[in-house]
Amino acid sequence: MELDHTLKRRILGLDFGNKTCGVAVSDQLGMSAHGVEIIRREKKTKLRATYRRIGELIEEYDPEKIVLGLPLNMDNSEGWRVEDTYAFRDELVSKFGLPVILTDERLTTVEAYEIMEETGVKREDMHLYVDEIAAMLILQRYMDGSAETRE
Repeated sequence: MELDHTLKRRILGLDFGNKTCGVAVSDQLGMSAHGVEIIRREKKTKLRATYRRIGELIEEYDPEKIVLGLPLNMDNSEGWRVEDTYAFRDELVSKFGLPVILTDERLTTVEAYEIMEETGVKREDMHLYVDEIAAMLILQRYMDGSAETRE
């Protein structure tokens, strides 16, 4: 198998939560996801600064699309968090004009905690990194083709 070393536009990965938004970005070969940051807000509904920061990251990384985690229930049903995610997706498309692909994010937070535990992150510090690592996992699964996606 020959690897394609052609540089591509990056992909932005987002893990959208009640008070945070974890951010990851792909490398220019489209092979690996790298953590960028966690955008934090005081209230669930206070999204203006979140959108502003995402706009700055879009300017900086020039992604071709956004991959957004879709928080499905374990039985594949859609709960209230999914409705919030759809609304967030619609606003991202409206504000930035980029395609937003929804991808199954189930168990990424659990996996992020397991990774941190294995690498020796102190339990009291895990909240500082979990959403960024989850965004990396969401994006990496998408790039590997191992996650269910929705347009």
